[in-house]
Amino acid sequence: MSHRFHPSVLREYDIRGTVGKTLGPDDAYALGRSFAARVIGAGRSCVAVGYDGRLSSPMLEEALVSGLCASGVDVQRIGLGPTPMLYFATASLPEVQDGIQITGSHNPPDQNGFKIVFRGGPFFGPDILDLGRLAAEGGWVQGSGTAKVVDIMDAYIDRLLAGLDAIPPDAIDCLAIGWDAGNGAAGPVIERLCARISGRLPARLAGKHVLLHTHVDGTFPSHHPDPSVDANLADLRHAVAQGRLDFGLAFDGDGDRLGVVDAKGRALAGDQLLMLFAQDVLKRQPGAAVIADIKASGALFERVRALGGQPIMWKSGHSHIKSKMKETGALLGGEVTGHVFFADDYYGFDDALYAAVRLIAAVIRLDRTVSELLDAMPVMFNTPELRFPVDDVRKFAVVDEVRTRLAANNADMATIDGVRVNTPDGWWLLRASNTEAMLTARVESGSEEGLTDLLANLDAQLAASGVSR
Repeated sequence: MSHRFHPSVLREYDIRGTVGKTLGPDDAYALGRSFAARVIGAGRSCVAVGYDGRLSSPMLEEALVSGLCASGVDVQRIGLGPTPMLYFATASLPEVQDGIQITGSHNPPDQNGFKIVFRGGPFFGPDILDLGRLAAEGGWVQGSGTAKVVDIMDAYIDRLLAGLDAIPPDAIDCLAIGWDAGNGAAGPVIERLCARISGRLPARLAGKHVLLHTHVDGTFPSHHPDPSVDANLADLRHAVAQGRLDFGLAFDGDGDRLGVVDAKGRALAGDQLLMLFAQDVLKRQPGAAVIADIKASGALFERVRALGGQPIMWKSGHSHIKSKMKETGALLGGEVTGHVFFADDYYGFDDALYAAVRLIAAVIRLDRTVSELLDAMPVMFNTPELRFPVDDVRKFAVVDEVRTRLAANNADMATIDGVRVNTPDGWWLLRASNTEAMLTARVESGSEEGLTDLLANLDAQLAASGVSR
């Protein structure tokens, strides 16, 4: 027996495709067989499996479990929930270090995929390609595993609430918070979590949490569950303004990315959110290392240094950040996209629900509102992530050409993930997407004039390689 995946589905960080076109139950079954071979080869025999709210997820989950069991692996099925709940399962269930979440994250409704945990850590890059090799060669083992349903949602919520253990219940009563699940997989957890938070408070304080779109619906009828897109925050902004809430929280489709809106309706960028968390963590853990991806604002790295922390710039991608945190012992990490990783009093994986709880704790510990914390941050002029299509082969060559030209001119640059060029005006970044036929760029300066000049520098380098954005 053997199986060949569509060449487009084996990505850098996960496995992802369009259901019915490039991804289907045969792929899920083959993934189960191939991953089981890796698990058994490492001397283990139990895998946790969860899935998000997409319409195709139950079908793919059934096929995946069948493939795992056919190889002799026992499966603990944790059911519908956010990806961080699957991560929690691999960190807390006895005899479980490996897991697979069926999820399309924030992608369109017709897409789906798989995020994988192996030996308690991220599984990406060459490891994902190796699953394709195992499937093509039929390198599978035979066996007869069992599957059982395991309900861990309440235990997961208990662990989330531990982030508030040091906060007096009465201190929470000053906060009014909006929660927008976007009809994604985090909805049921948010409902129970807010009920538990409210249960810690006197009855007179009920109604401090305003919940939006917590009903799971894989068609995403309210708005697309991607908090990094400003238009998707409209409902949350309205709720914050109408209810005079202190801040609002938005979650992506599988609950591992967080968006935040302050009382004035302003959205915090992922690096601004990380700056806020760094202030809280470094106050309690002086000198800690904080990791941010190469797309993050220079103001973040300067702020971490000013707070006495150790700023570390690293590659974009949740798997890269998690791996670097383990390597360095960093207590906090994050990405511009809204992934936040806590390792000071948590497991080091990206969990938007836990980040939401920690935001509640942070504003109380720092005794400042989200708006006040945002107002205190430096005003920077920057672009959003600029994305433009370039052929999969050509995209890496373009970055190499730009790097070579800059090196010949002794440019000040970081090359850990693409090219980030530092100038007196600020910086610009060019990198090849690991998941799409795209080049991506970002530019930041302390002034509008500087931003214009940096964009011109970027465009000149692209033009020299025959590319325009």
